[in-house]
Amino acid sequence: MASGSTKVVIAALIGNGLIAVTKFGAAAYTGSSAMLSEAIHSVVDTCNQGLILYGLKRAKKPADEAHPFGYGMELYFWTFVVAVMIFAVGAGVSLYEGIQKIRHPHPVGNAYINYIVLGAAMVFEAFAWWFAFKEFKSRKGHLGYFTAVRRSKDPALFTVLFEDTAAMLGLIVAFAGIALGQHLEMPVLDGVASVVIGVILAAVAAFLAYECKGLLVGESARRPVIRGIRAIAETRDGVKSVNELLTMHLSPEDILVNLSLDFADGINSEDVEAAISSLEREVKDSYPEVTRIFIEVQSRQGHQAEAARQDGGPHKTESPAEED
Repeated sequence: MASGSTKVVIAALIGNGLIAVTKFGAAAYTGSSAMLSEAIHSVVDTCNQGLILYGLKRAKKPADEAHPFGYGMELYFWTFVVAVMIFAVGAGVSLYEGIQKIRHPHPVGNAYINYIVLGAAMVFEAFAWWFAFKEFKSRKGHLGYFTAVRRSKDPALFTVLFEDTAAMLGLIVAFAGIALGQHLEMPVLDGVASVVIGVILAAVAAFLAYECKGLLVGESARRPVIRGIRAIAETRDGVKSVNELLTMHLSPEDILVNLSLDFADGINSEDVEAAISSLEREVKDSYPEVTRIFIEVQSRQGHQAEAARQDGGPHKTESPAEED
C-alpha cells in the first residue's frame, strides 16, 4: 500500500488528537456549543484516521485459502465505516447540540479563549490539509481535482483530504458564529454555527460514502489501463480478437484482469501457451498494479453464444469509452 497515504493519515491523526483535547478544554471553560461541536468533530476525525490506519494494515495481509485474492478490499470497507461515523456521530451530535443551543440560548463565557483555541486549531488543520493536498496533487496528474477524486482508487488519501477540508470549514463557521453572537449579543448564533457544522459534515459524509461504496462493490481499472491491456492483447501473434476484457480493483495497487481471447484457426497448443505467457509478462511489466491475470481461450462465436444465453439476448463486445 502506498506509503504516502499512510504518512498523510498519521499526520492527520496526531494533529486531530491534539486539537480535540484543546477544544474540549475550551468548550468546558466557555460553554460554547459550536466549540463543543468542533471538539466532537476532532474526536471523530481522530478515530476515523485510526480506522483508516487499521484498514491499511489489514489490506497488507497476504492471500490465504479463505481469501485467495487477498485482503486489499478491507481498506474500502473501513473507509466506508469512516463515512458512516462522520454522518452518524459528527453530524448527528453537532446538529443535536446546535438545536439545543438555539432552543435554550445562553451567552458564551470568556469567548476570547475560544478565539485563541480556534486560531491555533486553524494553524494545525491547515498544516494537515496542506500535507494531504500536496500528496493528492502529486498523484492526480493532469486530471481536474473533482475528476481525480471520482477516479481515485485510494480512499485513504481523498478521505483525509475531505475530512481536513470539512474541519477547516467547521473552524471558520465556529469562529464566525461565536464572534457574531458576541458582537450582536445574539447567543443563538452559536447554536446556528453548530447546526451549520453538522450540515457540512453530513454533506462530506454522504459524498465519501458514495465514493467508497463504488470501490467496495468493485470498480474497474481506469480507461487508459484498460485500453493499454487491450492493445497489448490485440497485437499478440496468433490472437484474432479480444472477446472480453474485465478488470477490477482489489485495492489501490492490486488489479484483477480477466481476458477472453479468440486465437487464429490452426494455431497449435504450444504457440497458444507461449502467446499467453508472453502476454501476461508484458501486461504486468507495463502495468505493475496488475497482479493477477486470468486468460480464457474461446472462439468469438462461442463467447457471444454463451453471453447471449446468460443475458437472454444478443451480446456485443463494446470497446471502452474514450476518456482519460
